[in-house]
Amino acid sequence: MANLEILVSELPTIIQNLKLTIGDSNEIMEQIILINDAQKQLRNIKKLINQELKFDRINNSAIATLPRLSAATLFIPNLGLVDPAIAEKFGNSETKISLTDLQSKIDDWIEWGYFLQAIAADILSDIQLVNQLNSDIINLSISNEFQTLHDSLKIDLALAKSNILRHQIEKISDSQKQLLQLQQKLNYIFDTIKNSRSLLNILLGVSAFYGKSSFALEWLDDDHELIISSEGKFKELTDILNDCDSFQGQIAALIIQGNALTQQGEQALKKIEQESSKEAISSQKLKIVPKFSTPKIVSSALIIASSLLILTFAGLKIREQNLSSTQETSAFVTDEDSAIANFKSAQKLGMEAASLVQKPPHPLKVWQQAETKWYQAIILLDKIPAKTSVYDRAKKKLAYYEINYKSISQRVLIEKKAVGNLESAHKLATEANLFVQNSPHSQLSRKQAHDKWQQAINLLEAIPESTSVSIQAKEMLFIYKTNYAATSQHS
Repeated sequence: MANLEILVSELPTIIQNLKLTIGDSNEIMEQIILINDAQKQLRNIKKLINQELKFDRINNSAIATLPRLSAATLFIPNLGLVDPAIAEKFGNSETKISLTDLQSKIDDWIEWGYFLQAIAADILSDIQLVNQLNSDIINLSISNEFQTLHDSLKIDLALAKSNILRHQIEKISDSQKQLLQLQQKLNYIFDTIKNSRSLLNILLGVSAFYGKSSFALEWLDDDHELIISSEGKFKELTDILNDCDSFQGQIAALIIQGNALTQQGEQALKKIEQESSKEAISSQKLKIVPKFSTPKIVSSALIIASSLLILTFAGLKIREQNLSSTQETSAFVTDEDSAIANFKSAQKLGMEAASLVQKPPHPLKVWQQAETKWYQAIILLDKIPAKTSVYDRAKKKLAYYEINYKSISQRVLIEKKAVGNLESAHKLATEANLFVQNSPHSQLSRKQAHDKWQQAINLLEAIPESTSVSIQAKEMLFIYKTNYAATSQHS
């Protein structure tokens, strides 16, 4: 028994090796060896338990007990506290555990080891999958990439040098483009994890989410939900999907913030350039000091008299040319005025749109109003002719506005889906109540109501926290789960 207790005290260290880190494929073989060694040690403990039970059969019961590997003994200080997400992997907190129960637990651990070895073998046999995993570990995790872009959206309006301010504006523009790319990456991760039936494909989505942070397969919980760890944090696959949804909302808000900062920066830059231009003109006027002498005045008078004769003749020619180009000049003036007016109107619409969506969440109507304003601003900028003085500025601003429009359109879709989920859930709840009210004693009616409640709960749980109906959805969710539990008792 003493030998068995010593081996059991080593269980925490053994179980720690029963995980598979997905990152550098070259390290997977090493992990397979560690998992295999852990299984050997577990089988050895199981063998000693069998021997102990064989020699301890009393009253037809093979139940003997040894000190339970509780939180005080199983989770020894150098391992630290175990996250609740994987507490089931180590067992509950009872003070004692029967040898037969310990046997069953060991069987679960050994089976988990076989599962990890099978996954490892499948990964190593797929060259394309290995290449993708190796590619992912070069990139930042979604969380770190988002934080980097978040930190880059800063402008110091107090700067006096236009070249530095211009560099900051360009940096924000680059960050916004990267935010759009991050949005696309999040869509890929979400769709891959949610819709793939193959575990290997799901792992590709998780790999793209964690990047160089890598991740490990830790355990399957009671609901057979895969538990994953990365940098000391534990998540289920559904948690990762929720994180993707949350990041989408934050990215959309950041893009709006970036456009607002860009506008502020451009206004500050314009002010600096205007002040510099005024200083240059003033300096140039101070340098011009005219000097006259009597001989030069006489000479100048002769030159002017001669020039008047030449100008009189030349004026006749110029008048003819001016008459032929009057329509062309008039057209240019009209285009210039129209371009300036369109540019100013587009700027006004952009500022109104940006102001509308400050401090989200907002109702769907507000997002749609902002979307419309960005679209109208884009149309105005796109109509500005190439030969006008505001064309270059319009072209640059058009790129910003298009980014913002796409971001707002994404928020409109998210909000619209959330509102749709809320309405559909309410409809399902009404139908569920009708089934119970019309046939309170019918088993079929209760089963139908039970299914309706489940569908309504699923819809509410899919509503992101970043939406305006999130609070209402949570309130409804509590009621719906209560009703679902009530029908579950009778269905």
